[in-house]
Amino acid sequence: MKTKLLSLLLSAALLLALAACSDTSGGDTATPTPAAGGTNTEAPQTGDDTERKSVKVGLICIGDENDQGYTYNFIRGRDAATEALAAKGIDVEWVMEWNVGENSTCEDANRNLAEEGCDLIINNSFGFETYMLRVAEEYPEIEFIACTNQASWGDDLPNTHNAFANIYEGRYLAGVVAGMKLQEMIESGEIAEEEAVIGYVGAYSFAEVISGFTAYYLGAKSVCPSVTMMVQFVGSWSDATAEANAAQALADQGAVMISQHSDNTTPATVAQTNGVFHTGYNNDMISIAPEASLIGTRIDWSVYFEYAIEAVANGEEFDQDWCHGMDEGAVVMTALNEDIAAAGTAEKLAEVQAALSSGDLQVFDTSTFTVDGQELTTCLALDTDGDYVADSEEAVFDGAFHESLFQSAPYFAVRIDGIQWLNEAY
Repeated sequence: MKTKLLSLLLSAALLLALAACSDTSGGDTATPTPAAGGTNTEAPQTGDDTERKSVKVGLICIGDENDQGYTYNFIRGRDAATEALAAKGIDVEWVMEWNVGENSTCEDANRNLAEEGCDLIINNSFGFETYMLRVAEEYPEIEFIACTNQASWGDDLPNTHNAFANIYEGRYLAGVVAGMKLQEMIESGEIAEEEAVIGYVGAYSFAEVISGFTAYYLGAKSVCPSVTMMVQFVGSWSDATAEANAAQALADQGAVMISQHSDNTTPATVAQTNGVFHTGYNNDMISIAPEASLIGTRIDWSVYFEYAIEAVANGEEFDQDWCHGMDEGAVVMTALNEDIAAAGTAEKLAEVQAALSSGDLQVFDTSTFTVDGQELTTCLALDTDGDYVADSEEAVFDGAFHESLFQSAPYFAVRIDGIQWLNEAY
């Protein structure tokens, strides 16, 4: 990158020298570089002679452009970041690798992108990191990012990075929306207090998923005190049939609200078929299940993509472990379905979101839940293998468990009262 930057500066100096000897006033605007995958980004008219910068970025995805959930959310982030960077004079050429497995094909994908001359390579799934790290060591001049992961920031490679967001904040808010609907149903006589049951479709039984559904439950409980939750794990990030079957099983066991940490829309459509409600993840599912879908939450990856790509374009270092939430717009909510949401939900949502953004509200406030009937007073941050997070300290202090403080990857893996695990899947 330093060599490329020097070349750009020398080219700029030459252009300025030629302009000084010419009778023509004004400057030319660089032609925009089209992004891969059919996306063209128009370059803004800058009105000066500043030469634009360009960055070639590889993005490795577990799904493809037809994915309506997880990978689609990364595509949205790609497109929004491309537009924002173009306005800053940085053109991004994207090279995509679709439908990559969490296996040796991921190693091949990383190596292919490195050989194609990418300056930065982004891996979008948890299981990609091991394979990415093998390639990153071979190409120290290229920056590698593992999203939703944890090993890169603590390794010996300065060109590897982790990135995630405080999605548990969004899940808490989605839980508030769900809880308000359940409480409305109780007060109207549609269900009894003990029938305020949430069914949750989870991918795997480790910290990222546990953190999310616990935050969701606590949000619901904050406005519906009698709520309980059942969790059904499917053992996959993306298995539409398994997710549908899990959602159906939960509805059959009495769940009147379905939510999910899985990639597909089938839990939403199953909820609608069964006449129960739903809150989603990664995408607005109202168009898919308008009679069931209340709201969703997602990570806005454009915030991080813009930050990392701009740093690469400028030859600057950037964080090896990055994590933000609603404070920087990295976690957002999808549209609220006001046709079916409980009265006053929009106002309550705004109130709670403001408290989260300001830090006045802690999602894992230890006064709001118990573990085996007792308040949680001590807990060390653990990684997904059950080992202590590097440089971690006590995670419980000032009346709350502090999630994603010591690393971007979640480490809340506590089983709290009120949530029943129907199975486990690692």
